[in-house]
Amino acid sequence: MTLTEQLKDAMKEAMRAKDKARLGTIRLALSAIKQQEVDGQKSLSDEEVLAIITKMVKQRKDSITQYTEGGRQDLAEIEAAEIAVLETFLPAALSADELAAIVSDAITESGAQGMQDMGKVMNIIRPKVQGRADMGQVSQTVKAKLTA
Repeated sequence: MTLTEQLKDAMKEAMRAKDKARLGTIRLALSAIKQQEVDGQKSLSDEEVLAIITKMVKQRKDSITQYTEGGRQDLAEIEAAEIAVLETFLPAALSADELAAIVSDAITESGAQGMQDMGKVMNIIRPKVQGRADMGQVSQTVKAKLTA
């Protein structure tokens, strides 16, 4: 079952359960996916759907920060609830040790010598960690290993 099909099934379950918050979040995700399909005139793969959901989670985390700074805790809680729903469709997050191992393997595979090779390393890592790790954290780990 593809990720899009899982989202559609979850939408039906949320409708039956009359869970408006979950239903709204899933509809937003499906809408973003449909928009990309229409724009690209093709069906999206699970990796592309995963990238969309990951982007949505990142946007909501940024919103939480802004709402908290602005004293709007009520809106921050809504965003946090949406993140919880979206994360149910993402694969399990990588631990720091697993991430470090993937970065080390990618550095060895690419033959990277220093910071000038960071792009090569990131291109190898990106497909392996999509949706399972924050790319900012991945970037920091790669920088630390390349400068060591």
